[in-house]
Amino acid sequence: MEKLVNSGSRRVAVTGYGAICSLGHGVDAIWDGIMNYRIGYRKHCFDDPNIHARYFGFIDDFGRESMRPFSKNISKMLPLFAKYSLVATHEAIQMAFGDVSLDECVSPFDRGVILGTGWGGLDTANSNNNEYREHGISTSFATVMSMCNAATASITMNWNFRGIQNSPVAACATGTIAIGEAYEAIKSGRAKVMIAGGSESLKEQFNVWSVDVIQALSKEQEDPRRACCPFSKGRCGFVLSEGAAVLCLEDYDFALARGANILGEVTGYANYSDAYDMTAPAEDMQARVRVIREVCSQAALKPEQIDYVNLHGTSTPLNDVNETNSIKMALGDAAYGIPMSSTKSYTGHLIGAAGSLEAVFCLKAMAEGIVPATLHLDAADPACDLNYVPHEHLRGQTLNNVLNLSFGFGGANAGIMIRKVN
Repeated sequence: MEKLVNSGSRRVAVTGYGAICSLGHGVDAIWDGIMNYRIGYRKHCFDDPNIHARYFGFIDDFGRESMRPFSKNISKMLPLFAKYSLVATHEAIQMAFGDVSLDECVSPFDRGVILGTGWGGLDTANSNNNEYREHGISTSFATVMSMCNAATASITMNWNFRGIQNSPVAACATGTIAIGEAYEAIKSGRAKVMIAGGSESLKEQFNVWSVDVIQALSKEQEDPRRACCPFSKGRCGFVLSEGAAVLCLEDYDFALARGANILGEVTGYANYSDAYDMTAPAEDMQARVRVIREVCSQAALKPEQIDYVNLHGTSTPLNDVNETNSIKMALGDAAYGIPMSSTKSYTGHLIGAAGSLEAVFCLKAMAEGIVPATLHLDAADPACDLNYVPHEHLRGQTLNNVLNLSFGFGGANAGIMIRKVN
């Protein structure tokens, strides 16, 4: 195997992806749901009357069969979010490498993992704590199950990735930051292959209550069209969902040399902070504006050369207006001519996995020439006046450059640009 040598800035290819969420197991199933205007969230009532949210994007059909490809010695000590990450990574590696042995292609020390999360194993930590308080004993794996890097570690062990390892925790911007940092690692010559993305599962009662009590979750009680309706006048909070999504990134020349199918090229990444508030976006919008402009600068694109924007689009009163105004400030008049949409209207909000799942949607949109519509946008907020592609997908589109934006609690703002490889 050729030893990795740092020779300056390198191009970065995407050669595989994988995902699981409430819309389906696997990218094709999820994308099919979007193409057929299905939603993955549904009504779920907790026993706790203090939890007022009613709509969630939980995965109901995940069991032992889903974990069959993985070592029992690893999976028995993993929290649910980490198990989801293994499923998504398995799909991505199969897509990128097929039946070819990874060790025959690339040294274990030249392949790494950056897999982030928002809350990590907090569900399992609370459940194990409840068990300990009630019975005076819990699982001996309790410490491991609570680790935010449990997913990253499990991927490295399952596929013998001995290179760069990191586990970013940046709320709703996590998945995009993970991809961006993996892109930087390959671009700088520190890795040849990276698995990058995010995973999340948060459905233990106390944890759901803690998000609901700050008025972040959708307040709609009966109508799914109003539960998640980004940029609409009637929006009232986000739908909490779970799942995982990862990309397989490679040194472009390395991918070409081994005959890989290149799905796209990451051409820009930026990450700036609001330094303003734990939950509200900064009123001056400068971090978001800088993210958009810096990504465009790295990709050497003018605003009018952006063919589609996958928006953060949470369906919250504050974010949707702030995001709209940030885009207009960053891109000027060109913003009005760019189709953009929120695919959270189908999936709900996967928090740490949101950005990476939406990066997968960007790749699917480019490959099929389809801009996915924003669902449930029956009456737009007058302050949200861009082209959000309401109701119907745009087909027959030429999408050469696609921007993916993610903004999170704690003032985390990130974006990546993906280019179609012709």
